[in-house]
Amino acid sequence: MATSLLHSTRLKLIFLGSWVGWSLLQIGLLWWLDLDWNTALIDSLVSNTLLMAASALISNNLQFYQPEKGRYAYVAIWCLILSAIYVFAGQWIVGYLEPQKTAYLDFFYKSLPVRFSFGFLMIGWVALLSIIWYTRQDQREAEKRKADAERLSREAELYKLRQQLQPHFLFNSLNSISALVGRKPEEARTMVHQLSDFLRGTLRKEENEWVTLAEELQHLQLYLDIEKVRFGHRLTTEISQGEGCGDLKLPAMLLQPLVENAIKFGLYDTTGLVIISINACCEDNYLVLTIQNPYDPNTSNPRRGTGFGLSGVKRRLYLLFARHDLLQTSGETNIFTTSVKIPQV
Repeated sequence: MATSLLHSTRLKLIFLGSWVGWSLLQIGLLWWLDLDWNTALIDSLVSNTLLMAASALISNNLQFYQPEKGRYAYVAIWCLILSAIYVFAGQWIVGYLEPQKTAYLDFFYKSLPVRFSFGFLMIGWVALLSIIWYTRQDQREAEKRKADAERLSREAELYKLRQQLQPHFLFNSLNSISALVGRKPEEARTMVHQLSDFLRGTLRKEENEWVTLAEELQHLQLYLDIEKVRFGHRLTTEISQGEGCGDLKLPAMLLQPLVENAIKFGLYDTTGLVIISINACCEDNYLVLTIQNPYDPNTSNPRRGTGFGLSGVKRRLYLLFARHDLLQTSGETNIFTTSVKIPQV
């Protein structure tokens, strides 16, 4: 609900100061028009108190009942009604308090057009300010609700992406453990411990958590240890990073699906030893991550970026940064390269 216009401390002080200043000015003006000081004081205090009450009434009503677009004539009608009430209620109260009632009533009817016009202008001005104030407040609250809804939607989609990644990797690891149990039980046991450590670290991370490059590489090493058990001597990894890059930030678990994609295309489509290289460097205000793996152009088409790993990471980067250009892929001389730029905000 919009905050009341009169609840602002600054506006209260301005409103009160204006009321006192106009009341003093009106006392002097009425005295100049040949009313005695006592009558001028009573008239000014009563009429301005009623005017303030009418202004506060229409402002508070507009807080809860905003007129529809094109129906502001109803507000003008209410301003006219309140102006009439302000004028004639003031006349009745002052006439009741004033001993020289006849002389005052004669003066009152002469000044009636001026009083009514001034009251209508002041009440209408307060109504206009109230409409602008409450409309702006409603717009701000609507924008905040929209931003909160978009944030929740992004978080939900990020969570969905992460949930899609985990079962895929987990099933592959469990299949490998199953294959190792009979012929290499010790390696199977080692892989179970590595998988446990990897999943424990994953569960500790929030969906939108940012981590340092050093923390991400440490977690990635657990994944690579598992994959090396699966593929044995065929898989070799080379990890390098530029000086001072270890403290740069990136979204948690961004590298793992990219490396998994590199292993998939590198080992499934080729024979012999495969080297997966991972390089991190600092360029301007970006952390640039480059993953390279060999591929066979006759059996795969990495230029199209097939696989959930690349599309999932690209979607995640868009949700976080609203940019489509942060992930690039290329395939040249039998080497598939994936490059990711992480803005450092």
